Amino acid sequence: MKALLIDFGSTYTKAALANLDPPGLIGTAQALTTASTDLLEGLQTALAEFGRAELDGIAVKRACSSAAGGLRIVAIGLVPALTAKAAREAALGAGARVLATYAYTLTSREIGEIRGLRPDMLLLAGGADGGEQRTILDNAALIAESGLGVPVVYAGNKVAADQASLLLRGRVPRVIVAANVMPEVNVLQTEPARQAIRELYLQEITKAKGLERIQREVGLAMPTPLAVMRGGELLQRSWQQSVVMVDIGGATTDIHSFDDGKPTAAGVILKGLPEPFVKRTVEGDLGMRLSAAALLQAVGAERLQSQLPFLPEDGELQDYVNRISASKDVLPRNGRESLIERALAIACIREALVRHAGHLEEAFTPSGRLWIQQGKDLTRADLLVGIGGVLAHAGDPYDMLRQALQIEDSLTLTPKQPRLYLDRHYLLAAVGLLSDIYPQAAEALLGETLAPSEV
Repeated sequence: MKALLIDFGSTYTKAALANLDPPGLIGTAQALTTASTDLLEGLQTALAEFGRAELDGIAVKRACSSAAGGLRIVAIGLVPALTAKAAREAALGAGARVLATYAYTLTSREIGEIRGLRPDMLLLAGGADGGEQRTILDNAALIAESGLGVPVVYAGNKVAADQASLLLRGRVPRVIVAANVMPEVNVLQTEPARQAIRELYLQEITKAKGLERIQREVGLAMPTPLAVMRGGELLQRSWQQSVVMVDIGGATTDIHSFDDGKPTAAGVILKGLPEPFVKRTVEGDLGMRLSAAALLQAVGAERLQSQLPFLPEDGELQDYVNRISASKDVLPRNGRESLIERALAIACIREALVRHAGHLEEAFTPSGRLWIQQGKDLTRADLLVGIGGVLAHAGDPYDMLRQALQIEDSLTLTPKQPRLYLDRHYLLAAVGLLSDIYPQAAEALLGETLAPSEV
């Protein structure tokens, strides 16, 4: 009995063929994603790399997708540092790309911004259970009257849920009510909202994106980032290690961490909303193709040049970035461009890790100096897993990861000396697709794809 596991990525469609009993990898294949025509065309090209006998006996087909823009969400909460942040964490944990986060009562200008962003879904939160209701009800009414025409997941104050649903029903395509993402002040509860987002994605968003045929023929199960996260959860559970994963794509760089992130040093006080054990961040300006121009702007040419063993000619960096931004299948043409590509990848990893991890701030009190921690302390993370084609095809992926970990700011709480692994067969998403139905086979794939550094 075999499983066909498919990831429709923004750049490549990747297929993995695995035995379920006994569990093990048969092989992998990939082809350029054909989002502009028919996604199944790219899949058929990839499957042509397998022999006919290998494709016999497939009993399970499951797919994930980040094609056609992936899952795009706008999160709306009450207070920026509390329910708005909780809503954002829930959306990211569901595998979405959060286009924007809003707090307090929406203005007409903000409604216009949301319309321009064209999200697939709204996540509406606000107020602890039994607390303030006015703002979330006002926002529900504004959304109902706006004509935005997108589904809504309500995950706010449970006391206002029925009234908010009444305001929205019939005015938006679908409303799902989930448990509050922040039922009490400083208490985070994202899993019910994550499940509601996934349900809405499978039932409504796939239709809106024209993915019904994919769902029908190959079992579209979830967005790709959620599948990768599920793979990471299985890794953390089975190995009993704290894990950080960096996933470099053409459009974004995602970081997943599986760690409580609590302070590891004495004299440090944690401040702000507690961080979820399973956390994902996605950086839309850190990508190796579609977002390369934004990456160059975010990092700066001077910092990129510091990663190069030569001094670039005037305009050389910009010319290369312009070329790879224009076409997702462009590859380096010579050694100099390969080194520029490498520097871009290191910059993606380093910047994404800094944004994901927490940081320390110095504070002085009558009792003396204290350190305030905002966000997760990942300094003692056990494992760092690199994911993405730019790493899998590199001659020295582990050295790239080591260089990315060399962060000068000692107050940034990024991993310091983790053991390094590479997802050499692009299987973390496939592992996540299998983990809930065939966990033993999923664990076997983990063992086959995670390659450790020998140093």
